[in-house]
Amino acid sequence: MSEATQTEDGRVEELEQEVDKLRARLDEIEDEKGDRSMVIIATKGTLDMAYPPLILASTAAAFDWDVTVFHTFWGLDILHEEKSKNLGLSAVGNPSMSVPNLVAAVPGMDMMATKMMQKKIADNDTATIEELIETSLDMGVEFQACQMTIDLMGYDEEEFYDGVTTGVGAASALERMGDADVQLIV
Repeated sequence: MSEATQTEDGRVEELEQEVDKLRARLDEIEDEKGDRSMVIIATKGTLDMAYPPLILASTAAAFDWDVTVFHTFWGLDILHEEKSKNLGLSAVGNPSMSVPNLVAAVPGMDMMATKMMQKKIADNDTATIEELIETSLDMGVEFQACQMTIDLMGYDEEEFYDGVTTGVGAASALERMGDADVQLIV
């Protein structure tokens, strides 16, 4: 075997070893990414406040994150099959709406603001609350309903979407949050 062939064979072997190292590192990175987790606490049940936890949850799940959304107080309305279809938007005290509070307090303004937002959602082909919940559940997002709030507000657990976890308390939510990479309160 000539010296040139030996050098070439040696270089090929070095390159194969380098490729093996890169593949091993890529596998490590992919494993690390798959271990990411997020817990979101959803506390509000208005149309504009239902979207952030659902969009964040479904997006994180699309990246293979382990996602839990703990719903408490008015946030439970998001998980209620009927109430989630009729979430409203408040014009009063909403700094993003260019309506003075005195005008926003006029009867019917909340309904008008809600209808305007629903039209924007439909015109932009934005997913509905129901679609985001179903998609999130299909991707493995765990939606938890605070048991204390269920009892306090008199919710019927049978009226939540199929797949919603009930019987969960604040202690369980805190434990889950303590282990998560990302914690958000919405």
